[in-house]
Amino acid sequence: DLCWDSESLRDGSGPHRAGTRRVSPLLSVQTLNEAGCSSQLTEPVDSKPGWLAVHQAAFYNRDACLQVLLSAQPGMVNKRTAQGETALMVAVSRQQLQCVAMLLENGADPDIPNHEKETPLYRACERNSAAMVAALLNRGAAVNTRCIHGCTALQEAAVQNNIEICEMLLKAGAKHSVTNVFGISPLFSAAQIGRIASLRFLLRHGADINTQAADGATALYEAAKNEHEDVVQLLVSQNADANKPGKRGLLPLHIAAQRGNGNIVSALIPVTSKARVRRAGISPLHLAAERNRDDVLDALIEAGFDVNARLSDERSKLYEDRRSTALYFAVINNNVEAVRALLAAGADPNLDMFRPLMVAARLGCLQTVTLLVEHGADINASIPTHPTTFPAVYMFSMKYLPMFKYLLDHGGHALPCFDCAYGVRPHPPLKTSRSDRDDPISRWAGPIIDVLLDYVGHVTLCARLTEHLDSFPDWSVIKDKAGNVLSQEAGHRFGSS
Repeated sequence: DLCWDSESLRDGSGPHRAGTRRVSPLLSVQTLNEAGCSSQLTEPVDSKPGWLAVHQAAFYNRDACLQVLLSAQPGMVNKRTAQGETALMVAVSRQQLQCVAMLLENGADPDIPNHEKETPLYRACERNSAAMVAALLNRGAAVNTRCIHGCTALQEAAVQNNIEICEMLLKAGAKHSVTNVFGISPLFSAAQIGRIASLRFLLRHGADINTQAADGATALYEAAKNEHEDVVQLLVSQNADANKPGKRGLLPLHIAAQRGNGNIVSALIPVTSKARVRRAGISPLHLAAERNRDDVLDALIEAGFDVNARLSDERSKLYEDRRSTALYFAVINNNVEAVRALLAAGADPNLDMFRPLMVAARLGCLQTVTLLVEHGADINASIPTHPTTFPAVYMFSMKYLPMFKYLLDHGGHALPCFDCAYGVRPHPPLKTSRSDRDDPISRWAGPIIDVLLDYVGHVTLCARLTEHLDSFPDWSVIKDKAGNVLSQEAGHRFGSS
């Protein structure tokens, strides 16, 4: 008949024909069957390398069979699979409490980890089983062993929000100050994922409320980032420091404003230092405006945060346009209500290198342009990096004649648009690969010149403009209009003399 010999029990190679080798003791299939072992336990498991009969018995919760196997070969109790798992780890993973108890009674070592350095105790916490945790602790399982990521059993229990297990671990000597490879403590993990019960428990037992991860983030910052309102309220009520910046220099209020959670922002405003915000080089107003968090923007304005705060040079350089104000963010997002709120609170529309007015004109938003002009936007400003003799905003508003006229009506200078170094003399040829007539801008030139002529007292068209007007027969009236402006001006001078 078929029997298991000691070698096959050790290496999991399966049954051998009786008589092929003489071994002792022999464990017959009949004995295994009487113990309730199914044929699954007497067949090799190709998909689970290194599994022996004890691993399979633990996996399938065959405690009687497990007892027979351990009685025949006690040395198998701590044998590991190819993944480094003992039968005890298998039983814990499958939450087979009877098998766990039997293995421990038969000398299973509760501290043998798998290849991820997870111990049976860690796995029991992961499975959220207080009974298995108790069984392992009663057999002296080490409580502060770290897995490959540096996490302890307490950290996993905190993540599971299981206060009963946390209590058992602390009584057994678990340290709540141990951090993983990312510098994250059990309290930090609880705050990060919103485990309020674990958080309260750890705070009661003296865990550091201001613990910081390797990147400088605090538990309060993470709770705000993940919008755990109850956690934020608890941490603030327990005097968590809201002014500890992370490596990026951001405070919890910054990330709350970015996320747009009004309740969290309201909880953080009273405990956040405006001086510390200024040192960050970025205001929560910037982040609220960037993400169109209008309610948060209103709350921050009401709380007195500086609407003219500017990004630090380092932060401004992260944007190609070198923006610096919250107003710029609101304008470029075409958020008229945010623009209105910031301007009403005293935002200066002339602080950015590339003016918000130019952005609004480029977007074609007359409503925003009107708001900016009404609040003192400089229509005649130039771009420092691209100076022109005429107001730079005209470059972005020429496609929108009503807007163009509005700017001229409200103080935009028209005469500089006709300034030309060559005047009536021949101009150098244009370097272009296509005809001017094919250029869409050429089609706008006539109406634009026509509008500009309404706002100048006297002007002489340069040779290039005259040539351009001559190239479109229906624009002759515009050329005549320019001549009439000169004639009228000359007549006025003659009459006055």
